[in-house]
Amino acid sequence: MRGLFVTGTDTGVGKTVVAGAICAALAARGERVAAFKPVVTGTDDPPGDWPADHELLAATASAGQVATDVAPYVLGPPVSPHYAAELAGAPVDPGRIRDMACSAAAGVDALVCEGVGGLLVPLTPDYLVRDLAVDLRLPMVVVARTGLGTINHTLLTVDAARSAGLRVAAIVMTPWPRHPEAIEQSNRATVERLAGVEVSGLPEATSATLAAAGAELPLDDWM
Repeated sequence: MRGLFVTGTDTGVGKTVVAGAICAALAARGERVAAFKPVVTGTDDPPGDWPADHELLAATASAGQVATDVAPYVLGPPVSPHYAAELAGAPVDPGRIRDMACSAAAGVDALVCEGVGGLLVPLTPDYLVRDLAVDLRLPMVVVARTGLGTINHTLLTVDAARSAGLRVAAIVMTPWPRHPEAIEQSNRATVERLAGVEVSGLPEATSATLAAAGAELPLDDWM
């Protein structure tokens, strides 16, 4: 299986934007790319500036997917997947998640899988996002904020990935400002040095500029 697993240091750090940028950039250069996200939660919330995660990923991939192909579970409550499933009365089946991920990867050039929240978020009471990453064995991209607190959060995520035998291929800080402040520059350099992983910056993007933003990332090196 060729592709990338996109995780984050927390919820709301920009994972879906980064995953969408990767999909859009690969599609723009002629690759057939599929997207996958095991569980989407929070659809009960009012719409924001971006579409729901599975809708955005389906729109940026190039394998002819619709939103329901991207995510096997779509749950309304804006909480952790295992609790959202409990509230919705819709138990999550790890086997179904794995099967759908493998089906999405069949016949395409690359699969971009986006996790849910952080790496240790439970999809079920005893099956974490990290467990799915181990099952899929894709190189990992860690998405992080740029400001205060990101050093600790990012290094903890990298450590959690490596302790399970996963390869962290890259770290992406986003949104990376056009004129970064001194703390942002220091955070980027510090994380890169301590993690031993190249840190890229993804600028603030819109749906129209995702492909261009993703094209600036060294995707071939990561995969």
